[in-house]
Amino acid sequence: MREDILNTFILAGLFLALFGVAELLHHGFNIKADHTRKIVHACTGMLTLLFPVMLGNHWLVLLLCSAFALILIASMRYNLLKSINAIDRPSVGSIAYPVAVYGCYLAFEHFEQQYLYFYLPVLTLAICDPIAASTGKKWAVGRYKVGRSSKTMMGSGMFFLSAFVLVSFLSIVLTEGAATNEVLLRAGIIAFIAAVSEGFSRNGYDNLTIPASVLLCMMFFV
Repeated sequence: MREDILNTFILAGLFLALFGVAELLHHGFNIKADHTRKIVHACTGMLTLLFPVMLGNHWLVLLLCSAFALILIASMRYNLLKSINAIDRPSVGSIAYPVAVYGCYLAFEHFEQQYLYFYLPVLTLAICDPIAASTGKKWAVGRYKVGRSSKTMMGSGMFFLSAFVLVSFLSIVLTEGAATNEVLLRAGIIAFIAAVSEGFSRNGYDNLTIPASVLLCMMFFV
């Protein structure tokens, strides 16, 4: 337990350092908040991969996630952490992210600590979502509207392709299986549903809907 508490402080320090680097990039090097936000999004996903390895208790995960949710709420209330919050659209993504991570850790515990139940939804969010946003913005092909938000078929397509590769790879590596037709079909279904979930989510709610859709699919297909 003492080691878990020490690891909690180490992880908290790493997250705070990440926020500090993002602020430095934004204020010191004039990097736009859209870019620093994506950096934080991806790096946060990478850091959370340490949770199943370093933390053996979901209460400590809840403590970390709650603390950072409160920090992010306060930053929005008092106009702080502009490297994350200074974007030109309403978003609950910063708050939804820690909620999603804690939910994924609960799933990991519930399914007898099978790493796939944590790593797959977290990495789908951390990797595929930024890929979709970046490619959709650079090559705005097939634009469509979700409420007042604008998405592109290019972005959704790249989300699907990257998610398909990710799901296939992790399914094979973490279950020590082979690239059978069944595995690839399952990967395609999960990637498609996650892509649809991302495509129809707006205002940052994809930080919840993407991992939730991946977890629900895994409960049916894995």
